[in-house]
Amino acid sequence: MDIVDLPDPSRVARKPDRTRVLFGGRLGHGGIVVLRAELRLYVERKDARGEYSLVTSYVEAECGSVEMAYEEGYLGADPLGSAAGLLLGTLGLAGLATRSAIALRGG
Repeated sequence: MDIVDLPDPSRVARKPDRTRVLFGGRLGHGGIVVLRAELRLYVERKDARGEYSLVTSYVEAECGSVEMAYEEGYLGADPLGSAAGLLLGTLGLAGLATRSAIALRGG
């Protein structure tokens, strides 16, 4: 099962502009085994304010994968670095895995 948990899935229907791997291996959490977690950057437009970007989290598990919106907007020069720092410094991989497990279970 592959899930794109976005109101408009067409926003991620292409190869991301950049990715940042957060985890690769095997991490059991919430009844699922996570194989890979990454952040993906999709630059949607550029204007005088900079790049308008969508950052998503992508989690690949033994039972499927899920891509979810993480943040969007004019996110500055290093949106993946900023998002990764916030995610790993506060929510952590366990929180991302839990959120992904819920989506993969259909909840």
